[in-house]
Amino acid sequence: MQPLLVLNVVGLTPELIGPHTPNLARLIARGGMRTLKTVTPAVTCSVQATFLTGLPPGDHGAVANGWLFRDLYEIWLWRQSNQLLSGERVWDAGKTRDLRFTCANMFWWFNMASSADYAVTPRPCYKADGRKLPDCYAQPSSLRDELTAKLGPFPLFSFWGPATNISSTRWIADATLHVMVTRNPTLTLAYLPHLDYVLQRLGPDDQAVANDLHEIDTVAGTLIDAADASGRSVLVVSEYGIVPVKRPVHINRALREAGFLSVREEQGGELLDPPQCRAFAVADHQVAHVYIRNHEDIPRVRALLEQLGGIDEIWGEDEKRAHGLAHERSGELIAIARPDAWFTYYYWLDDARAPDFARLVEIHRKPGYDPVELFLDPAIRMPKLAIGWRLLKRALGMRVLMDVIPLDASLVRGSHGRADYASDRSPVVISSDAALLPRGEIHATEVKQLMLDHIFRNERRDNAARNMEDVLA
Repeated sequence: MQPLLVLNVVGLTPELIGPHTPNLARLIARGGMRTLKTVTPAVTCSVQATFLTGLPPGDHGAVANGWLFRDLYEIWLWRQSNQLLSGERVWDAGKTRDLRFTCANMFWWFNMASSADYAVTPRPCYKADGRKLPDCYAQPSSLRDELTAKLGPFPLFSFWGPATNISSTRWIADATLHVMVTRNPTLTLAYLPHLDYVLQRLGPDDQAVANDLHEIDTVAGTLIDAADASGRSVLVVSEYGIVPVKRPVHINRALREAGFLSVREEQGGELLDPPQCRAFAVADHQVAHVYIRNHEDIPRVRALLEQLGGIDEIWGEDEKRAHGLAHERSGELIAIARPDAWFTYYYWLDDARAPDFARLVEIHRKPGYDPVELFLDPAIRMPKLAIGWRLLKRALGMRVLMDVIPLDASLVRGSHGRADYASDRSPVVISSDAALLPRGEIHATEVKQLMLDHIFRNERRDNAARNMEDVLA
């Protein structure tokens, strides 16, 4: 077996590779690069699950970053259990071929309760007094203590939110280096998300992205050098490309104004009330699953959405099957935004009635994805002082909301979710071994096999030689 390091450099596209990414450019020069045909929705949980299983979302079940759990009738995003997926995982396929095969999953999603040998993933510590403390979860659990002692606590607040920076990605890289040295896994999966968040905040055309490209390339270069030194092959993948956007689509507000969506009041704020909704949308970047309680309402909801600006396509059962997204977790309809638009989760009609969590970094309470969490509210004067004052009051034992997130969706400059962008804005696959890359575009469902081909390359070549001998005989 040939050990393999797979770097998931999220948001990387051909147009971003150049003078600011010399390490990635050198890897391409000695190996090769192909564009990747991603899946719909082109979002983290769906694409990573496809990489791991070789299946489209309609088969593995990760139909988005979150969905309506119909048995609970609750919306949950960013669930971590590997048991939510169907299909054979890449590490199980490797173990079937060679019992010595081991895998380290460093921050890829669906990272808990899996059969991977080593796993590390973000997992804040939620205290009874309302505090959220930076931390991570590891398998085995002793690995968490080992990494924390060596690297310090995982820097959660730079991983997501308005304080996002390269330090969290660098922590993941350093943890990956440690695991490669101390455990020597056959397959190492490392998640490097920094570029993803910067591109959503600024858009891919902003000149300021150059510095972030240099930062992520430096981190990737350190890992590539370590892989070379330890005799590992290298694959670099990205899940999706990010495109400029200029208009948010408030799909739930449209459903509410038409009488399909219901809310309940809680201490002056409004909460989405899924059990009493006739229809609502779980918004996820440029894709929205629209759940409709009564099938007779489907034509009316479709007609409403067709009139809503910013929506490009609406998929029913036939389209879901055609795009590999027919699953019981999917909405009765799926809305696809226009290339320059994206969906908000907002369902209130008056910002004064927004729930308290709307102004927080609160990914598990919001019934949809919220990229506005990447911004500090520009209306807050002296934001560092405002945040410091809130932290001081918390230190004194007071319960204080970190309500520093704006409700202005127009701030977002980049998004993703569609699978049909031009090649220069498509995701990529880069290999240190060009001979193992197929010709032409690689589909996301082929990445699992591509990983196995890199690991079992000698077996693959031996089989090819035997087949040629049989032909000649």
